[in-house]
Amino acid sequence: MPQFKYAGKSTQGGPQKGVIEAASAQAAAQALLSQNIVPLTIVESKKRSAENEGDGFDITRLFQQKVGLDEMIIFSRQMYSLLKAGIPIIRAIKGLSENASHKRFQEILKDIADQLEQGRSLSSSMAKYEKVFTRLTISVVVVGENTGKLDDVFLQLALYFEREQETRKRIKSALRYPTFVLIALAIAMFILNLFVVPVFTQMFERFDTELPIMTRVLIGTSNFFVNYWWLLIIVIVGGIFTVKQYVNSTNGRLKWDKFKLKLPVVGGIIERSLLSRYSRSFSMILRAGVPLTAGLSLTADAVDNAHMQKRIKEMRQGIEKGESLLRVSKNSELFSTLVLQMIAVGEETGRLEPLLEESADYYEREVDFDLKSLTAKIEPILIGFVAVMVLILALGIFTPMWNMMSAVKGG
Repeated sequence: MPQFKYAGKSTQGGPQKGVIEAASAQAAAQALLSQNIVPLTIVESKKRSAENEGDGFDITRLFQQKVGLDEMIIFSRQMYSLLKAGIPIIRAIKGLSENASHKRFQEILKDIADQLEQGRSLSSSMAKYEKVFTRLTISVVVVGENTGKLDDVFLQLALYFEREQETRKRIKSALRYPTFVLIALAIAMFILNLFVVPVFTQMFERFDTELPIMTRVLIGTSNFFVNYWWLLIIVIVGGIFTVKQYVNSTNGRLKWDKFKLKLPVVGGIIERSLLSRYSRSFSMILRAGVPLTAGLSLTADAVDNAHMQKRIKEMRQGIEKGESLLRVSKNSELFSTLVLQMIAVGEETGRLEPLLEESADYYEREVDFDLKSLTAKIEPILIGFVAVMVLILALGIFTPMWNMMSAVKGG
């Protein structure tokens, strides 16, 4: 029988966590309620999920295409349309699996349909694929199942994924030009050091004259590239591996995510983009009927930034102690005064969800404005970097040539 990990609260208000065996997530919820435990999250044990998700090493998964936002948007939109038309869930999932163009997602949908036929709920079937369906998605689907509004839930998910995709596309588009320039500069440096500078080095050696300091630096750098390129590759690969290992650690991830928010030029864009995601995720979760404290926990996972996750979880702890959302939001120091005013009005009027949605729109407008001016901010830096490279090459290569020409004319 499947095992489910749960987190909830007792009728006295104390936190409860554990593992329970049940035929489905709904059966697990009913069993917990009979034990006077109110479940907040119910997720199938990872041990069992590994049978389908392949948590063990499988070399074929290295070559499988990742299920992206495009597939999730199409899936959510089609589920909304099919459920709205009154088509049964099993039939809808089967139909989508037959028409899915993404092979991996097609396999997942077929397995979900099989599990539904065995009597399991849609949320517990989706929870087995935690790398495809996030905790936020699963929780919203659970609420939709319990309220009988699955079609509305999938519409909310579709809108959420679409806004997320639009934001990502805008960021990628804005970073395309500076990324291309930096790659071109890196390639130019390798070509100059491996092929161009050595030619001038041979010419300078034939004249046997004392070379300027800048020329000697250029020749030394070129010689290092030519003779120790393998060492350079080892250092680069080793550095990338070391940094990646550090960033994957708990402390390293926390420091790296905090550092990203402090980066010049792009740090503010990253922060506002994450706050937009927080506001939109939180609004969707509350609109679906998830409790406030559980909603904050799920939103923290959706933000995908360890530093912000820590702050949001501190907000949840404050609310559990009886503080208002406005107070904990102010103490987190994450939000602007305008957004705090929106939260205050939302709490006072009971219209928190639409005002959180408005906060998300506000942050997205800020991100759009910053992205439009990003190129103008980065371009002077890139031009300055190119100018320094040209100056070094001019001083290192042309200065000794002018000196030799002057010596020849003088001779």
